[in-house]
Amino acid sequence: MAPYSSSGVKKLKNEDDGASWKYSISKLREVQSIIRTPNPNDPGYARQKANGKLWVRERLDALLDTGSWVEIGSIAGKPVEDEKTGEIKEFIPGNILIGWGRLKGKKVFVTADDFSVRGGHADGGIYGKVPHGETQAWKAGVPLIRLLDGSSGGGSVATYLKLGATYIPALAGLAQSMEALAKIPIASALLGPVVGLAAAKAVTSHFSVMVKDLSQLFAAGPPVVKQATFEDLSKEALGGWEIHARNGTVDNVCNSELEAFQQIRDFLSFLPPNIYNVPPVESSNDPQNRREEELIAIIPRRRARMYDIRKLIRLIVDVSSDPTSSAHSTGSTFFEIGETWGRSIVTGFARLSGRPVGVLSSDCAVGGGAIDALASQKTARFVNLCDLFKWVRCELLCMYSTDYKTKSIPLLNLVDQPGFAIGSAAEKSATIRFGASAMSALYSARVPVFTVILRRAFGVAGGAFGFPDDNYNNRVAWPSGDWGSLPLEGGIEAAYKRKLDQTPTPAARDQMIKDYLAQFEEVRSPMRTAYQFGVEEIIDPRDTRPLACDWIVHAYEQLVPLLVARKTASVGFTPTYKL
Repeated sequence: MAPYSSSGVKKLKNEDDGASWKYSISKLREVQSIIRTPNPNDPGYARQKANGKLWVRERLDALLDTGSWVEIGSIAGKPVEDEKTGEIKEFIPGNILIGWGRLKGKKVFVTADDFSVRGGHADGGIYGKVPHGETQAWKAGVPLIRLLDGSSGGGSVATYLKLGATYIPALAGLAQSMEALAKIPIASALLGPVVGLAAAKAVTSHFSVMVKDLSQLFAAGPPVVKQATFEDLSKEALGGWEIHARNGTVDNVCNSELEAFQQIRDFLSFLPPNIYNVPPVESSNDPQNRREEELIAIIPRRRARMYDIRKLIRLIVDVSSDPTSSAHSTGSTFFEIGETWGRSIVTGFARLSGRPVGVLSSDCAVGGGAIDALASQKTARFVNLCDLFKWVRCELLCMYSTDYKTKSIPLLNLVDQPGFAIGSAAEKSATIRFGASAMSALYSARVPVFTVILRRAFGVAGGAFGFPDDNYNNRVAWPSGDWGSLPLEGGIEAAYKRKLDQTPTPAARDQMIKDYLAQFEEVRSPMRTAYQFGVEEIIDPRDTRPLACDWIVHAYEQLVPLLVARKTASVGFTPTYKL
């Protein structure tokens, strides 16, 4: 049977009265009714349900506000009519749905693959619907949500016979995707095998989430891989969540489709609808002057000991008042992005006094917090995301001068950075090259930044994270601060290598190191740095939230709307987002 059949669909009255358009409307409604009524006997639909997956229209109902879906191209597809009566017997629709919807009352645009129709390959107007949809989203200035399942319009060799020729791949909608990427938030949910063009769309998003044991991602599927490389792999072994959630191809993972939809809602709740608007401010009952006693002892006195950075973050940011939020179970507004990859760096969004803020920090429990190649990529990606929602080009004042208005997501920068990862594995993975991309993002970003040096700031990486070079940035340190060109323990080994090598016994060598450490212990106090104004202020950790809240209120009221004069020789300057 066809994917959609007229059998079982209630016939609408369609006699032509010769005076109005009621007959035409009744035919339209009949076609829409056929398309929107699933055929349980269709193999594609049955496979979708057997695999524990929602049907595409069930997904839209679960994602969007009730009754808010307004479809575009609702009857695009291939009708099969009865030769005698002219009635539609069956219908092969376009295997992607596009249209408008709302999340918590705010308008969004959605493109949703229907894997039950030929696995999402290019059929039924998909080449027109996809670019039209993505263009509509950025021109309307609303977030774009992609529900990916299949190839999202990618090709199939079966099409060659249908066309009678091969073709140069047109990549439906990808050019429009690149345009949208620099103007509106884009979030993608991977809800099945995501292959080829759909895989490219997944990674050209500002946020992506895949479902454990339900979704996979690959440039080409197992049959093509087997032919090309002789690897006989399952979908999960080739591109399951354990691969892509750890290599940074996708940002987050979850346990169900409904959880993926909630993560998308949470992600978009922190962002403006486009680069021309400020981030959304919500009311908060969490007092700005809340002082958490736990913060005074959360950093261990012994420098080698670990602590829970996520707990520290939750103690500073707003308490969650939204019971539907993914982070609500933690009692916090902190929504982490990329927890499973680049794990020595922690990134995410939260709220301070109801205002969205990006959170950037290190996790000392992973490699001591040293930043490696993946963590560098993660840092650059997140800082660039916060920096994206920044530029609005105003009226051109003259040929070489343009005014810009900053509408950015401020950054709470919590620093405990021992430096770049070292050793042979770090060198083989080109840590310093990827580290340069992180430094470039930090130094070129023009978002307001509030930096708190929690503990370490060593070497090049420590300097980049701990010394943001911009007039709109504020910096304080905790009394646990510890910084320098090198950590003392390793630095002493390097600085006094000759003397250490001349000691007669290993015990004597160890004693000499201890003696040097004792000499340096007093000068490493952050108080000494503050005496010379090498750090602007050392604060009581319990004052961090009040100070951060005061900063972000000022940032949203004064810095975010600030007109910044910028000179450029390029009249048509257009900022771009770097993946």
